[in-house]
Parts: sequence; C-alpha cells; structure tokens
Amino acid sequence: MDQSKLRAWWAHRQGLDGGLAGKSAAEVLERAGWARSVGGVGPYLTLFSRAGLSREKVDAAVANTEIHELPSARSCTYVLPTSDFALGLKVAQSFPGEMKTAEKLGVTPKEIDKLCDAVLHALEKEPLDPDGLREATGKAVRNLGAEGKKKGLTTTLPVALGKLQVAGDIRRVPVNGRLDQQRYKYTLWRPNPLRNFKLSTEEAYTELARRYFAWIGPASIAEFQWFSALGVKAAKAAMEPLKLEPLAAGDDRLMLPGDRAKLEAFKVPKDPLYVLTSGIDSIVLLRRDPKGLLDAKDIDRQVFAEKGVKPLGELPDLPSHAILDRGRVVGLWEYDTAADSIAWISFVKKDKALEEAVARTEQYVREQLGDARSFSLDSPKSRAPRVAALRKAAGK
Repeated sequence: MDQSKLRAWWAHRQGLDGGLAGKSAAEVLERAGWARSVGGVGPYLTLFSRAGLSREKVDAAVANTEIHELPSARSCTYVLPTSDFALGLKVAQSFPGEMKTAEKLGVTPKEIDKLCDAVLHALEKEPLDPDGLREATGKAVRNLGAEGKKKGLTTTLPVALGKLQVAGDIRRVPVNGRLDQQRYKYTLWRPNPLRNFKLSTEEAYTELARRYFAWIGPASIAEFQWFSALGVKAAKAAMEPLKLEPLAAGDDRLMLPGDRAKLEAFKVPKDPLYVLTSGIDSIVLLRRDPKGLLDAKDIDRQVFAEKGVKPLGELPDLPSHAILDRGRVVGLWEYDTAADSIAWISFVKKDKALEEAVARTEQYVREQLGDARSFSLDSPKSRAPRVAALRKAAGK
C-alpha cells in the first residue's frame, strides 16, 4: 500500500484531520489514545491539535476527573479518559515499579505495607504533598542514604506512593491544576476505580491491544510490544482473541477485523491539512517509528539532535515537536520564549495554510501555556541550541 495513504489513514484514525473538532478531552483520548505525560505540554497539544481545546477546558476536565494522569502502559504515566482508568491501572500492576530497586537496598515488602497504611491514614485528613507526607508518617519513612541516592531512591516514600497509585487507593493531583509541571499533592481515591473491574491481567492486556490497534493500526507485533512492554509470547496471547488481519499478504502489520476494508475505501484528502503536535504525540509514539511518517526524500535530511547533526530517518524519536500534513512529518518546531514565538522549519514549500497553522499554535502556546516544554527537564536554556538550529535552517 502506498505509504502516503497509510500516513493519511493514521492521521485520520488519530483525529488529526478535524474529525474530533468539538469533542471533549475524554472523547479525544478514547479515539486517539492515551497521551504520554512527562511534565511537558504533550497532553495539551494532543487536545488542542485535534479538538481545539483551550488549556482552561483541559484543566477543568482534570479537576473533574474526566481525564487523569496515571501509571499505565509499561507503568509509565499517561493521561487517560475516565473509561480507561481501571484498565490503565491494571496493566501497570504487571511492573515492579521502584520496589525492585528498594529491595536491593534492604527494603522489605512488609516495611512498605506498613508505610502504605501510614500514608492512607495521613491522607484521611487532607491531601498532602511529599513533604507533608514525610512529616505526617514520621518514622514509617526511611532514608535510604548515600547508596539510595546513587540509585535515585532517597527514601521509601516513593515506593509506597507508587504501590498505592497502581492499586487505585490514591491519586496524585497537580498543585496548580496543570499537566505540564510535576508538583503534586496526593489524595485518597474513592471510590477506587478498580473496585468493580473484573478482568484478569491477561484479559486486560487483550483490551489494551484492542485499543492500541484501534488507535494506530495497522501496526506490527513488535510495535505493540514496545508500547505494552510485553514479551513476544505474552503480546501474541493478548492479540490472539482479536483475530487481527494482516494489512496485506506477507506484511507483518496487523489491523482489527473490518478496518482493512475501511482503509482500502479511505480517500486521502486532496488539500494539505497542517497541524502542529508535540514530538511525542501518539501518532509518533504509539508505533515509535518516526521514519514511517517521513517522505523518502526527508529520511536523509540533516537535523540538529541531542548529539549533534544527524539524518532525521536514523533517529528513534523526533528531535523537536512536529508539523504534520495528512500524517507526514513536514517540519519541526520549538517554542522560543525569548522571542515569544515559534522557531520552525518546513520540508515543503510554505503556503498560507501552513503559516496559519503555525500562527494558530503560536498564539495558543503564548497566551495559554507560556512555553512548550517537551518534558520536565526541558527549559529555554537547554532548548536554545535547538531553537538556534531551527532559526538558522529557516534562514531567520
């Protein structure tokens, strides 16, 4: 199948063609997939690029628990819709979190269970941040010393908080209500979203696979494995009940029954549909194959990356945020806080529609977000070389 049609199909399934305009934050995430959250603007850009949702509306959805940031696939944090809270937590339970590291430091499950009880008791009174919890739980929290610091685990509190979160007993709430920062308070979660969830771990992974192939099919077993962190045997077992169909004879990419006919009938839009997304938008991250979203002539395009200039097609992840046209990456962008503007390059000839798409996102970032960090440690200072490289490549 023509790669341009596949790219446009993925964009269509992801709602990047205007098909999700007017939808709620939860509805967007149900259709496009869970939004990876790493302390950056990814979730906001996911919802703005597809449904034009303002930061205010997204924050209201978070406050009303219509969407929430949870440990889920691979036990990594994603923003999920209410309908998937229980499923996300269930699949996260397959991973040890920080308990494995803690055990190497002499921490026992019994010690963590005791601390969990102390945390729950403390939260009965009010939501607390980590400092408040350390004070409220007293000696139940143990400092793990220099060795723990080397391993990135200074006390036993994160272990207990992680265990309570995947159990659905507590949830963390952003202090200022925003998804693009990492300062939290913890609160009891009642009713526990897992209370009436009956699926086994194996059944939960089948449901995860069902959603995955609805979000981003056709995709390969290896791509689903990356997203789910399942081994080959477990991934195949999760997928088997779905009766997936190959994209074509000899092609290892699979689709849900019935979707192949829809793909074959799908017509690629004639006019460009420009949209600016984060570099870890679900259209990129779910399959983690940026090369599949590139035109052949852009694979060897030299771009500024973390370790110097590299061919774009050789990178496992995009080096900056993306500009897409019907699923094809046609440019890269960063937000320049010094100029309050977007620095960007285009792989195609610029036209009015492209300029307007950039201006629309620029206004959104400037007026509602203030910045467009890729992840929590991204900063205007660390981003400066990428911004300068984009300005230079664009001739500005």
